[in-house]
Amino acid sequence: MINKLTAWLFILMGGIAIMTAGARQRESTEWVNITSYNANDNKLPRVLLVGDSICNQYQSFAKDELAGNAYVSFYATSKCVTDRSYLKELSYILEEYDYTVIHFNNGLHSLTTDPAEWEAGLRAAFKLLKEKGGNAKIIWVSSTPLKDPALTEKAKALNAIGARLAAENGFPVNDLFALMDPLDRSIYWADTYHFTNDGKKMQAKKVAAIIRAVLGTEKANVVAKAATDTGSDGKLGPAKSAVTTNAATNPQQNQGKH
Repeated sequence: MINKLTAWLFILMGGIAIMTAGARQRESTEWVNITSYNANDNKLPRVLLVGDSICNQYQSFAKDELAGNAYVSFYATSKCVTDRSYLKELSYILEEYDYTVIHFNNGLHSLTTDPAEWEAGLRAAFKLLKEKGGNAKIIWVSSTPLKDPALTEKAKALNAIGARLAAENGFPVNDLFALMDPLDRSIYWADTYHFTNDGKKMQAKKVAAIIRAVLGTEKANVVAKAATDTGSDGKLGPAKSAVTTNAATNPQQNQGKH
């Protein structure tokens, strides 16, 4: 009896060891940044941006692009979807507001994660978004390319998995990879992962455009811009400046981190 029990314990412990060995190890420093602009306002729809340091760096530009259309909250983190705390953190931010749109990415901190494990983690995240996101429209966002060709191929492979799962769930895709990949790495990349301000602003414009399209305000924005560019007589005149009331609930953090 003892020998059988010992054998079963060895088998069990061996299985645990294998599972642990295959799991993604945390980075030496893990970080999270959660911010909600216009935290007490509810006159406009609220959108949630989810991602990593790429999202963390374009979010303020996206906020400005969406001024007058939507309020912005964002959750940026270094955690992979397989991390033991990821779904807890995501659940928390989903419970904070009733979001109209959720713009969701995970990937660049998952390049060393086993693809099958990452797929399972992404499925769990998608399930949570649908369960706790209320009536929010969910957009899947591809991870951006890198300066390093080998790392770019890994990002591309994860993007393919993400696109497949997005299609299964009927989520539209914001393909930031396709937006950035043709560009000159020496001009638009600040380091292996991150972008110059010009690159961040390009991403923010595309983020805002797809969110406005989902909100149904893209056409209205074109009409409004035309109205500011012409006077009452229909002639071209100076554009009137827009008034925004955005205020951050906490200072920006981790802007330079990946």
